[in-house]
Amino acid sequence: MRRVLCYGDSNTWGYDPVTKERFDPDIRWTAVLSGVLGSEYTIIEEGLNGRTTVWDDPIEGYKNGPDYLIPCLETHRPLDLVNIILGTNDLKKLFGLSASDIAEGAGLLVRVVQGSMAGVNGNAPRVLLIAPAPVARLTDLAEMFEGAESKSRRFAEHYGRVAEAAGCDFLDASTTIVSSSLDGIHLEASEHCKLGRAVAAKVNQLIG
Repeated sequence: MRRVLCYGDSNTWGYDPVTKERFDPDIRWTAVLSGVLGSEYTIIEEGLNGRTTVWDDPIEGYKNGPDYLIPCLETHRPLDLVNIILGTNDLKKLFGLSASDIAEGAGLLVRVVQGSMAGVNGNAPRVLLIAPAPVARLTDLAEMFEGAESKSRRFAEHYGRVAEAAGCDFLDASTTIVSSSLDGIHLEASEHCKLGRAVAAKVNQLIG
């Protein structure tokens, strides 16, 4: 049995930009991933609304990626692979970060996994770093995420650089999915399906 952890934010949790509630479990990209990979895989969904890569949110709190990642790895080990898809919330104006800064934050999470003993036989799990889809035209969240659109279009470049430096695997989600035009941030059901299939193809390539 292969065990894959998906560590992300509201798009992994399953926030629906249409209803503003949570997608049913079978709609989320993690469920699509599980369905494509089949019964030989256990997919562990760890999505949190508002989660950042490494930054403390002074308003929402408890959103810092590393704070939960370490106990999460210990909780779910042994793991064959950890998918990390974070960075969209780092685009909030209050953080004042560049796309490069955000990618470096994601790289720290990669190193946390690589330095752990949460894999098989006490080794580190393999890591797949996923660059989130760029932000689309913002609506209600425009002020909170001012400047996010242009920054997010550089995610693939910087995440790819960080992944190469860390020696981990990389997937650019922008080649497969787009953010919803309803709020500019979240994924609609069709994009969850596409992302799940794209990640499944990558997982099969890496550990299948």
